[in-house]
Amino acid sequence: MVLLAPASTLIVRGGTGYCFFVLLAIALFARFSKPFRLKASLLVTAYPWYTVAMLGFMVYLPFQQALEGYFLPREFDGLSRFALALPIFLLLVNVPIKYLKPLGWGCAIGTIGAGAWAVDSAIHMTVTELNRLGNDFTNPIPYGNTALLLGFLSVMTIRWDNYSSALLRRLGIGLKVFGFIAGLYASYLSGTRGGWLAIPLFLMLCSLNFGWVRLCRHWIAALGVVVLAMAALLLASPNGRDRLRQTQSDIVRLAHGSAAPESSIGARLQLWRASIHLFEEHPLLGVGKGHLKSQLQTLADASEISPLVVNQRAHSEFFSTIAELGAAGVVCLALVYFGPLVYFLRYRKSPNRDVSTAAYCGIAVSGSVIIFGLSIDVLTVVMSTALIALFWAVLLAVITHDARVPKGKPNHGSIG
Repeated sequence: MVLLAPASTLIVRGGTGYCFFVLLAIALFARFSKPFRLKASLLVTAYPWYTVAMLGFMVYLPFQQALEGYFLPREFDGLSRFALALPIFLLLVNVPIKYLKPLGWGCAIGTIGAGAWAVDSAIHMTVTELNRLGNDFTNPIPYGNTALLLGFLSVMTIRWDNYSSALLRRLGIGLKVFGFIAGLYASYLSGTRGGWLAIPLFLMLCSLNFGWVRLCRHWIAALGVVVLAMAALLLASPNGRDRLRQTQSDIVRLAHGSAAPESSIGARLQLWRASIHLFEEHPLLGVGKGHLKSQLQTLADASEISPLVVNQRAHSEFFSTIAELGAAGVVCLALVYFGPLVYFLRYRKSPNRDVSTAAYCGIAVSGSVIIFGLSIDVLTVVMSTALIALFWAVLLAVITHDARVPKGKPNHGSIG
């Protein structure tokens, strides 16, 4: 399940969800089975910030709906995956690390599958009406962002792999690098622009994970090379040039005071301004989860915004949160962003390479959630939320093995 969840996320509709709930069922059985007895106290004693982060929205949303007098159970769906991931985490801390490390191969398989779909789509011109790659169950933006994240995790987890021969090592590294390239290609064809802002972070984490760059001047030089390489790749292709022209056109319009709703940036700006307006009117609890579209329609009827931008989401995790959930929702969102991140930052310099790699991968996942959320609502996509929650559970489980081994003693698998 740890391998299949990322491997199937962009290939099989509901693939990640099936794996997630199989793990949850096993965890619940183990919780009430005498031979296992999962230790729930670990959530409070060792990972309180992670626990609070996973439970925050599921405590707040029913409270908000009760106060505001409505009930929309569908709004619990995606965010419930965070709370449901806690039993999975408790299960995985009892699994030897060698059974958790296939997560990296799942990322590689997932990106190779996404890359194959991208090649087939490019050949048969089966991309969306916007000439951007997606599939029949994933919007191009989360599709491209997920492919990008999986591609970098594929490479970063090379440090997890042990091979019995040099030939197998070269083959394994080659496959994971190929997965990385396939993920980049799929992300590129998706036409996402905001998601690519995470690439510098991913490259920095790769460098730290493998110890490639240590001095500050080397970081500056490496960043310059990356920027030039990305610009060259974009300008070398018609799709890249088209997306850059659209961005330039949007910026020119904004410079002249025109936030045209038909443009991507202009529509987002109108949505964000409207979200701020709604937050000012409902600062504590917001307008209610699931009520953003009706409130935007009211503003459009009053000619305060264009009818073209009336949407269920604000195309930004932060602005959707302040509008629908108010200041209390922002606290819950901040906990989700930084609750797990605290522990990944703490263990990034562990002498155990399995643990340090897990920590850097965890930082990549947390960082991508924040960066992707600048221009899209990440946590409203159930597939994305389930995958993120599972990533955090697996990576923290790897870290837990090292955290509970006495200093000076080697870690030989299960913590029991």
